[in-house]
Amino acid sequence: MFIDGKKSNHILDTMQPDERARLALVIERVQMPLGEVIHETGAPQTYVYFPIDCIVSLLYVLENGDTAEVAIVGNDGLVGMPVITGGSRSPHRATVQAAGFAFRMPAKNLRAEFERGGPAQQILLRYSQALMILIGQTAVCNRHHNLDQQLCRWLLTSIDRLPGNDLSMTQELIANMLGVRREGVTSAAGKLQKIGVISYQRGRITVLDRAKLEALSCECYETMRSEYTRLLPWDTTAIANPLSAE
Repeated sequence: MFIDGKKSNHILDTMQPDERARLALVIERVQMPLGEVIHETGAPQTYVYFPIDCIVSLLYVLENGDTAEVAIVGNDGLVGMPVITGGSRSPHRATVQAAGFAFRMPAKNLRAEFERGGPAQQILLRYSQALMILIGQTAVCNRHHNLDQQLCRWLLTSIDRLPGNDLSMTQELIANMLGVRREGVTSAAGKLQKIGVISYQRGRITVLDRAKLEALSCECYETMRSEYTRLLPWDTTAIANPLSAE
């Protein structure tokens, strides 16, 4: 089964019963430890991952070793989109940002299901578009908005992909994700804690006031969220078939 209580992956849940039955023959549930590298830049992708309650960061790695996050993948999607879009290698490093579990399957099996041309193909194409929007908006945000706003946007997009409001994350790791200095993250997080938006203790961040966090974020978060809702309305119960939503 793809569903473990309330912990599931939205793409797998959206597939038709016959599609899930075929993939169930080759899928496995695996642990995703914090900091584990799923694949390196340019490495062949032999497996794809569907996060359940973990988050995977897609990072661009510079020649000097510095990194910057271009997108995150949680229970909204999958790690390994180049397998679907025609390539077998990614320009990004995929690293576990928040520990948990994921479903893993051989890339060739998902590619075969995609090539059948059924509903699974449509939902994967929609997710591909949503991911491109996320990458593009992240680039705009990092270029035009200050660190305080970037941190708010990052926290919101992260907890949207987790079952709760807690993140096990050091400030140094957040700085690596955002491509900024640790001191800047310390200052920005301190401001949020001082006004009661978050609490931060021993590497654990808890969002206490989501509404205020959204108000402090830039427009990039709302753009990302509205596009995801349009393309992938996981929570829209009024829509019987999310593939028909516009």
